[in-house]
Amino acid sequence: MTQDQIILFALFGAVFGLLLWGRFRYDIVAFSALMAGVVLGVVDSKDAFDGFGHPATLVVALVLVVSAGLVRSGAVLLITRTLVDASRSLGAHITLMGAVGGILSAFMNNVAALALLMPVDIQTARKAGRAPGLSLMPLSFATILGGMVTLIGTPPNIIIAAIREESLGAPFKMFDFAPVGGIAAIAGLAFVALVGWRLIPAREDTGISAEDIAAYIAELVVPEGSKHIGKRLSELEETAVKSDVMIIGLMRDGKRRYGRAQNSVLQAGDAVVLEATPDALDEFRSTLDLAVADSAREERLRADGEGVEIIEVVVTAESRLAGRTTKAVGLAWRQRTVLLGISRRGRKITSHLRDTQLETGDILLLLIPRDTASDVTEWLGVLPLANRGLAVTENSKVWLAIGLFAGAVTAASLGLIYLPIALGIVVVAYVLAKIVPLSELYTHIEWPVVVLLGSMIPLGAALEKSGGTELIAGSLVNLTAGMPAWAVLTVLMVVTMTLSDVLNNTATTIVAAPVGIQMAQTLDVNPDPFLMAVAIAASSAFLTPIGHKNNTLILGPGGYSFGDYWRIGLPLEIIVVAVSIPAILVFWPL
Repeated sequence: MTQDQIILFALFGAVFGLLLWGRFRYDIVAFSALMAGVVLGVVDSKDAFDGFGHPATLVVALVLVVSAGLVRSGAVLLITRTLVDASRSLGAHITLMGAVGGILSAFMNNVAALALLMPVDIQTARKAGRAPGLSLMPLSFATILGGMVTLIGTPPNIIIAAIREESLGAPFKMFDFAPVGGIAAIAGLAFVALVGWRLIPAREDTGISAEDIAAYIAELVVPEGSKHIGKRLSELEETAVKSDVMIIGLMRDGKRRYGRAQNSVLQAGDAVVLEATPDALDEFRSTLDLAVADSAREERLRADGEGVEIIEVVVTAESRLAGRTTKAVGLAWRQRTVLLGISRRGRKITSHLRDTQLETGDILLLLIPRDTASDVTEWLGVLPLANRGLAVTENSKVWLAIGLFAGAVTAASLGLIYLPIALGIVVVAYVLAKIVPLSELYTHIEWPVVVLLGSMIPLGAALEKSGGTELIAGSLVNLTAGMPAWAVLTVLMVVTMTLSDVLNNTATTIVAAPVGIQMAQTLDVNPDPFLMAVAIAASSAFLTPIGHKNNTLILGPGGYSFGDYWRIGLPLEIIVVAVSIPAILVFWPL
């Protein structure tokens, strides 16, 4: 080995060791290794930051912004709200949620897909009276499997495509991963839905309950021209149950209607009185296209500046709201703020929200102009609750968001436009259409992942340039000497999969993909099957909670221990290898 190779192998060994240790965040580890490589002379100074402008890095960042736009527009809610039913059996629920999660994660970042569906899955478990841990792990595995199907579903696929472009002159296209990734995903989903979930150890509830989240008394208004005018209030009950909302009355002309309220025929301007959590309230409002109590104020807020956001605050004894109504303090016209709901445990609220005298300890749900939370809370003298990431679904822009994204994916798939450019155009359009507020544009990008990619790509290039990947490939070829090509592919998949179970899948891909190309060149065969094997294997991190972010996300809410994952993960990884090798040999012949 040359001196440069020894230094680079030592740097990669240090990176992998520190990632396994987990004491330092992965982006700090990767960036420190890059700086060390520059200082030690194995990475050219002029090439040190090439990774931050690399197509793979840009696509990962852009996909996260696009995913946020699809969530905020209500495009994803449009799918999930019609499919989830707590009355289904556990097996049927896992099958359905797995299919939805798999499809979503094929077209949006799989971490974002799980983050979106996890609250739905937990809430469904609550309604069905079962522990969330019985269904969260299958959902996580399903979103990981779904990401294998398309170029943008998971970072390893993006990196593989970029490495192929650099090494072979052309990247993989949007659906080049679909034949092999689709077969692996379908086989994996079938195992998880039919058998895998039964292998999860029986567990008690994890203590995350609906009672931990404040339920608000809120009002939603039937707007002019609503399709619900002329319906009876009771006809909204089915949607209310699906959204986990309780309809408790109707306000008309400032008076609460009792007794026969459920049989009341809805009129424009009627206020439906509800009890719901913030997320359930937003889902119910979005599904039925109802307006908030001060709809005119809401429309002005949306049209002015960068839109609106929701905050939760507690009324203190010193607050100017204590003992007064929001109308009396001029909340709407002084602070351009709309009262959405009041949480008051154990007490009834019988008047309009704006006419309700507030008490110390009341929790208020407020719709405010974006980025004015500190000003509003300071003026009111209230205490803000911890931010729970509450957002207002812009359901009026759902088809615009879907159309822009579908157009970009289609154009990129047909080769009419380069994928990073297509996604960049979608991001610009989302900002101009205020689907993603400008103030939130950069908050949706997971910067540690960007730094990890930007740092590891130059190190991987230096390893290849020094002949290090050729050395690793030669060692694997010698190890598999005399074996048939499918056996060599299998060894590469198992090694890559093992690394991905304990390391970040991005770092694993950056190292394993050049090794796969070198192995193919040494064997004088087509490198594409080896790249596909690396892509599938790097995404198949099912044995531990640290191999993939989705597995880490469910660790707490599911009440899992470190050793729970391999029970489903080990047979799942065996199945993925077993179905992927024949599929690779068929669709990407040697």
